[in-house]
Amino acid sequence: MTPAIELLQKLGIEHRIIEYHHDPASTSYGNEAVVATGVEATSVFKTLMVTLDDGSMVVGVVPVAARLDLKATAAAAGSKRAHLAEPAVAERRTGYVAGGISPFGQRHPSPVFVDEWATALDLVYCSGGRRGLEIAVAPEAFTVAVAAKFAPIASW
Repeated sequence: MTPAIELLQKLGIEHRIIEYHHDPASTSYGNEAVVATGVEATSVFKTLMVTLDDGSMVVGVVPVAARLDLKATAAAAGSKRAHLAEPAVAERRTGYVAGGISPFGQRHPSPVFVDEWATALDLVYCSGGRRGLEIAVAPEAFTVAVAAKFAPIASW
């Protein structure tokens, strides 16, 4: 049980848990999840921590098949510039390890921005809080659980 799953259960949000064997030698966590689950790379989302120009942090959630557009993420957050947070900073902030960072149940929650592509899907797959653990939720779960905003933050 991870904080992400505990939060979804506490809020009564329907979800599905998908576990798979994580290869410790793998550093391409999103692609590993796509292959292991057999889900399209446009439905499996990665969670990235972003630092804005004022030092505050936000979460960007985009499909594995896309890149996080930092300029679009900054604009969605009302900022001018953004850069990816260092993995160690993201781990301390979220309470999760890199490759297992979930947008749900973070130790120190930050504003969450999910690429608008998610709203076209029935289910979105994202990390459940550890490597080798994905959760599938309806896009609305992001709004209910973490007050996420949907914005065009992916670069295809």
